[in-house]
Amino acid sequence: MEADKVKLKEIKPVLTGYISKSQILLKRDAVPDEDAVHDIRVLMKKSRAVLKLTCPLTDTELQNKDIHDLKRVGQLMSILRDTSVHRKTLRDLRKEFPGIFKSLAGNEKIGKLMQKPEDISEPDLTMNSEIDEINELINKSGYRIRFYQIQNIDPVKLMHQLELSFYVVQNIYLECRNKPIPEKIHQFRKRSKDFLYQLYFFRPLNPAAVKALEKRLERMTMYLGAYNDLYQLIKSIGYTWSGESADPAMDELILKIRDKQDESLARVWPVAYKCFCPGKQIVNLLGFKLLVL
Repeated sequence: MEADKVKLKEIKPVLTGYISKSQILLKRDAVPDEDAVHDIRVLMKKSRAVLKLTCPLTDTELQNKDIHDLKRVGQLMSILRDTSVHRKTLRDLRKEFPGIFKSLAGNEKIGKLMQKPEDISEPDLTMNSEIDEINELINKSGYRIRFYQIQNIDPVKLMHQLELSFYVVQNIYLECRNKPIPEKIHQFRKRSKDFLYQLYFFRPLNPAAVKALEKRLERMTMYLGAYNDLYQLIKSIGYTWSGESADPAMDELILKIRDKQDESLARVWPVAYKCFCPGKQIVNLLGFKLLVL
């Protein structure tokens, strides 16, 4: 049988494109809007996933610095996102459970989280400093990436790195199913995202199978993200159960939020099982034939 000859997608142009798009979005307005914040954070996640794929095969020290710096960008941007997500989630819950929110009308934390911030056309000193730091970190990473020697990485070694990413996700999935704590579920989402974004470069192996896998992972990580957003909302509210009910309305709201979390996870586990069940190997997912890279 004659082997199929394929060439993986080139990494450096894609990585450079992620950084360039981030720079454009950041400069579009004095204060990034919600869409820009979301898009920049996604681009940072994609960039870090690429670096994690190539880092063990090239200049580890240099790429580790960029992984750290781009993670810092995501952390700075997440502050803006979390506030808007909590506000939208609470407003959706209020529409669904108006009676609960009527009982919580005097709750300061709920009121503050639901309050729409004033329109900001110009950043204050603190925000301006954060935006400057974000801009500097992205620009420096963009400059360093120009000198990366990642054009001629052995594709077989890259495939091995992707396989290692798969096994990391598979192990975390098993941990989550045996002990589904929020912190571990968050790790499952993050490592699944890494694997998802790394898969893009391997589409030529089997375009239909890889794209189908990407869609499943996108759906799975979306529900994992919804679960984590609800978990962060509970933390922002400052709710803890002490064994006695001091505020029945708040207890009921938290129960409704936990119901939403259960619904999200119920959509996650069937997909996760198909992708990462024990004994499954990456070749089962990609479905490629005899192959010459």
